[in-house]
Amino acid sequence: MAFIEALTLEVADTAAAHRFYSALGLDTRVGLRASDAPTTGFRGFSLSLTVSQPADVRGFVDAALAEGATALKPATKSFWGYGGVVRAPDGTIWKIATTAKKDTAPATGRIDQLILLLGVDSVTAGKRFYVERGLTVAKSFGSKYVEFDTQDGPVKLALYGRRALAKDVGIPVDGTGSHRLALVGDSGAFTDPDGFGWEAASLTTAP
Repeated sequence: MAFIEALTLEVADTAAAHRFYSALGLDTRVGLRASDAPTTGFRGFSLSLTVSQPADVRGFVDAALAEGATALKPATKSFWGYGGVVRAPDGTIWKIATTAKKDTAPATGRIDQLILLLGVDSVTAGKRFYVERGLTVAKSFGSKYVEFDTQDGPVKLALYGRRALAKDVGIPVDGTGSHRLALVGDSGAFTDPDGFGWEAASLTTAP
C-alpha cells in the first residue's frame, strides 16, 4: 500500500520557517527547503492538525500567532467541533481542530494527526489517479471528498474540491504558480492531475 512518508514545504527563508515550526513542535513532522518559485494567492492545499480538545486548539493557534502567523479564522465552536485557521509566515495554511466542543482536562500540546488536504479540480479524477498508484480509499463522499488509508504513516492524505477547500479555510480560491509543496512516497516520482509533485523516498530525506 502506498502512502506519504514525508512532506516538504518550500519556503523563502528556511531559518525563519524552522524557528516557526520548532516553536509549534512541528519541526520533526515537516521538512523544509529553500525555494523562490513564484506563487500568488491560494496554493491549493491546507494542512490540518487534529487535537483532543478546544484547549489544545487555542494553545496551537496562540503559539502560531505569537510566532508571526496571521489569523484567517479565529478559534471558535461550530456544529462539528472547535477549530481555527492560521497562515504561517511562509504562506502555508494550517487548520487546527478537534471534534470535542468542551475541555475535559488541561491542554496537552499533543498532536493526534497531521492531515494534508489537496484542493483538486475533480475529486473523482483525483481519487482514480491515486488508486491507480496504490493508495487505498478509507472514506469517500462521492465527488465531494475522499480520504486515503495511510495506516500508521505520518501524514494522512485527503482530496477536497479546490473551491470548497478555499472556503473552508477562509481565503479566495484564486491562485497561480507553485504549490510550494513536495510529497515523498514509496510509489516513485510523479505529478498528479492538479500539479502536486511526488518524489521517491530515496531522493529526499524525511523530516
